[in-house]
Amino acid sequence: MINCRCIVLVGMPGSGKTTVGRELAKRLGLRFADSDHEIEARTGVKIPTIFEIEGEDGFRKRETQTLDELTTESDLVLATGGGAVINPLNRTLLSERCAVVYLNVPPHILWERTRHDRSRPLLQVPDPKGRLQQLYTARDPLYREVAHIIVEGGRGTPHAMVRMVEKELQVLCAH
Repeated sequence: MINCRCIVLVGMPGSGKTTVGRELAKRLGLRFADSDHEIEARTGVKIPTIFEIEGEDGFRKRETQTLDELTTESDLVLATGGGAVINPLNRTLLSERCAVVYLNVPPHILWERTRHDRSRPLLQVPDPKGRLQQLYTARDPLYREVAHIIVEGGRGTPHAMVRMVEKELQVLCAH
């Protein structure tokens, strides 16, 4: 049975996980958490600094530990980092402990949303648009594997996305 008192949002950087998650939590009367912000609060440094000092592997270990702790909570809406699904253990933690919603936004829209954002370490490359496409191609099957609900995004407002997520959760959680 799916735990509908723990809702996790997964998707690419710029898909709206934090924005949608905050509003969804407010509407449902649940606590909101962002796994990247939790990692920063626990370490006292920003994600790009962790990547710089420990590399992606070091960051991913911290991410798994944080997800393991957060997914044991109830009454929570959790926005994950875009790469949280890379680790098979994370996918298991998320799908077995929570209701997982994939915010699927096409790469060209992600590019428009993130192209001026310098706080995303994996996009600080010579061809960030191409990198987004590569990440999407690699991660989309993993998001789909872990998701109980897939919401097609990118066209409407965050409020409209929240409404879609709520509607899908009502159907999922009624069973």
